[in-house]
Amino acid sequence: MNEIKRRRTFAIISHPDAGKTTLTEKLLLYGGAVHLAGTVKSRKSKRYAMSDWMEMEKQRGISVTSSVLQFDYKGHRINILDTPGHQDFSEDTYRTLMAADSAVMLIDAAKGVEEQTKKLFHVCRKRGIPIFTFINKMDRAGKEPLDLLDEIEKVLNIKSYPVNWPIGRGQEFKGIYGRAASRIELFSGSGHGTAIVPTQVGDLSDPAIVGNVSETVYRLLKEDLELLDLAGDDFNFDLVDRGELTPVYFGSALTNFGVGAFLDSFIELAPPPHEKPSSTGIIPPEQPEFSGFIFKIQANMDPAHRDRIAFLRICSGVFRRGMVVKHVPTGKNIRLSQSRQFMAQEATTVEEAYPGDIIGIFDTGIFHIGDTLTEKSTYRFEAIPKFQPEMFARVHLRDAIKRKQFIKGIEQLAEEGAVQKFHYPEIGLESPVIGAVGVLQFEVIEYRLTHEYGVDISLEHLPFTVARWAAGENLTARELDNGNNLVLKDNDGHFVVLFRNEWAFNWEAGRNKKTVYLEHPPGKEQ
Repeated sequence: MNEIKRRRTFAIISHPDAGKTTLTEKLLLYGGAVHLAGTVKSRKSKRYAMSDWMEMEKQRGISVTSSVLQFDYKGHRINILDTPGHQDFSEDTYRTLMAADSAVMLIDAAKGVEEQTKKLFHVCRKRGIPIFTFINKMDRAGKEPLDLLDEIEKVLNIKSYPVNWPIGRGQEFKGIYGRAASRIELFSGSGHGTAIVPTQVGDLSDPAIVGNVSETVYRLLKEDLELLDLAGDDFNFDLVDRGELTPVYFGSALTNFGVGAFLDSFIELAPPPHEKPSSTGIIPPEQPEFSGFIFKIQANMDPAHRDRIAFLRICSGVFRRGMVVKHVPTGKNIRLSQSRQFMAQEATTVEEAYPGDIIGIFDTGIFHIGDTLTEKSTYRFEAIPKFQPEMFARVHLRDAIKRKQFIKGIEQLAEEGAVQKFHYPEIGLESPVIGAVGVLQFEVIEYRLTHEYGVDISLEHLPFTVARWAAGENLTARELDNGNNLVLKDNDGHFVVLFRNEWAFNWEAGRNKKTVYLEHPPGKEQ
């Protein structure tokens, strides 16, 4: 099979606690990448999620970083982009979706479509990528499947097509019915979820199958299937490809029920790497010239080496270790001699990689999120947008002896996109101000500065919620300061003004007509 066509690169999106990290684990299990799945529920046994590499993630059972996981399955090369589940890290998720060719939307059967799912769904829809839906936790009490389909269609305004249908609900969840092959798959085994679950396969007329479900469950299944055939949407591959119809699957990631069936169907329906828009036009993956873009930077994945890795999505051509590429933002030629692929913290050296693949390249500090790499061309791929920070804090160093480590830590974490960093015009790097979308980002920064850089800090939370970049002729900090706002500078020397709320910003914008206030840095409007 052609190397490009066999790639499947996708991100998993969900509201927190819908089971995203657990599903990721089970896909690795079914793909043969792990033989005993860890779970975010099994803290006592010390089996942590393979995709959670940061110590803080293991302790709390939450994902706060993006992970890149790769394995082979039935002739396909699978690249999973596991994203932070916590809503405070939606910017990291947004960046990750820029590197995905499709998305798997995970929905909790008991809660339906939740707030964070809506936001991330609309990001996927804006990008026009196919969206596959896995309705999780069918082994627990939840909403009726038909009601969940109705909710998906009404809340998200997308058509749905159930590829399979649950046999039973809650404690009576026994299996799934595959509609295309009219095949029943009943699950057996302990349901502890650490190993691939054995199944019994047959059809609706098979006495051995029918005898293993209650009469009530069997009757309900037949009634639901008749209703779906009469009133449901037809399957249309073109609509799936355009992100206008979502194939729906039912299962339980915790017990592994339905995971194998989902993966088998997904690799057949999901798209291979697609073309990417650039500043000079569309770049097809078949283009011979190598190209790609940086969508994530991560420092200290290996605490022993204090490394810094830039994650590169390959868009065209072939990557070969040791090749020389052009770093388009600077025009410099760089030899990519250290390249890695990841299973959480476990990394292997990559000799070759193809469009759709995600590789980690050693970064000495030259790379930034959104950078384009090519062999010789100067085009740039579409910009990766930044979210507006809504919370701000001043960072104080408690021990001045650690000033060097403190500055390095703050700089590196800002370059990762973990927070946005600003400084006082007259002070420079002392007591920087950091901006975040959510409060958990501050906790992660504090934790990482302490554990990765050995720095003891305190955070002074500031009463501002709105940031605007100031543009105009001969601006000064004194002119911009009205006594109630806070005037700062970003890393590029642009003035940034913090306001307490939207009302305060609108009042100042109306009063100070000579200053233009921008939502993004000058020259980087999105």
